[in-house]
Amino acid sequence: MLYGPKKTQHRALILRRSMTLPEVLLWQELRKGPAGLRFRRQHPAGAYVLDFFCPRHRIAVEVDGEVHGRGDTPVRDVARDAWLIGEGISILHIRAADVLRDVEAVVLHIIVNARGRLPPPLSGED
Repeated sequence: MLYGPKKTQHRALILRRSMTLPEVLLWQELRKGPAGLRFRRQHPAGAYVLDFFCPRHRIAVEVDGEVHGRGDTPVRDVARDAWLIGEGISILHIRAADVLRDVEAVVLHIIVNARGRLPPPLSGED
């Protein structure tokens, strides 16, 4: 399992309490376990907090709003994505506007991408 230090865990707790509307709408669907997928919200991973994380399929879902194009955020996003890829995590970026427009289509897109990533074998299996 992927975790973060206490500082990141604390930041994740704060972020869980102040999720954006697109994050809330998507969480309302993901928490139902669509297609048997289990997600965590605002999950600490190293120095980062992932919007949503499916541990079994090692996929992170990031809801990108307008702020992701401002200031140094794009540079920080690239650094985070590179670190996650190095940890074997696939990142799926979803535009906040897409969640607001059609959350069901977004969930289907997430399911298709997660199913495309097979979970790692159990210990001792090839």
